[in-house]
Amino acid sequence: MGRVTERRKVLRIRDGVVSSRPDTLVAEEPLEIRLNGKPLAITMRTPGDDFALAAGFLVSEGVLATASDLLNIVYCAGATVDGSNTYNVVDVKTAPGVAIPEITLERNVYTTSSCGLCGKASLDAVRTNARWPITDNPPLRLDPDLLASLPDRLRASQRVFDRTGGLHAAALFGEDGELLDVREDVGRHNAVDKLIGRALQNGALPLSRTILLVSGRASFELAQKAVMAGIPVLAAVSAPSSLAVDLAAETGLTLVGFLRGSSMNVYAGEDRIAVPATATQG
Repeated sequence: MGRVTERRKVLRIRDGVVSSRPDTLVAEEPLEIRLNGKPLAITMRTPGDDFALAAGFLVSEGVLATASDLLNIVYCAGATVDGSNTYNVVDVKTAPGVAIPEITLERNVYTTSSCGLCGKASLDAVRTNARWPITDNPPLRLDPDLLASLPDRLRASQRVFDRTGGLHAAALFGEDGELLDVREDVGRHNAVDKLIGRALQNGALPLSRTILLVSGRASFELAQKAVMAGIPVLAAVSAPSSLAVDLAAETGLTLVGFLRGSSMNVYAGEDRIAVPATATQG
């Protein structure tokens, strides 16, 4: 359960000097997620926070919305032929009465760091399944300087990245810039699922009046996860995809990309960004 990093011997070449030394690598292992005993999805992840990852994934799938929807999550014993437990299979049991979307049980999804749904059907599905409309009362207004300060704070919190250089991260901030939580994983989507899953377990959904910051690009899938958790602002240090922008525009999500230094692009929901009245447009 604690296999976050592993050591491997490497041949190191620096300025013509050759040496042999151990290197610290981020661990990557499959996690099978079962729903009420039935196989649902397999994701490649960094071990740790597996229960939160599974819970967050099911929030994104529209299965879980509150802590009361979740009965328990357990590692499955006998996950191998010899009956040993690899801690790579979890079973999520929902509370009695929780509706299970038929499509969820039929998808049997294999997910990767680049996975995501595509097309108009996906946009319609998110609108249909989202439990909490993204609305602000009172209206949320964010200073661009506050947004600009967040990537450095996220980077400073990436402990495992400092040792491996091979992890994505996602952080949840309050509207005042307070760091609420940060998770790391080999996959961007897993890091976000871990954040959302922990919020579900703590009874904190919907995550209204918060900012979700991701260390890479903003894909449709990450925008989907933000919307399903009721998060009003998604910011990324890299580019968004066109479908992520479409989803943000249709659901009221504020989407910020290329958040680097004092620069940023606001692709949707610009009303939440407190641009000075003296600002000029080119």
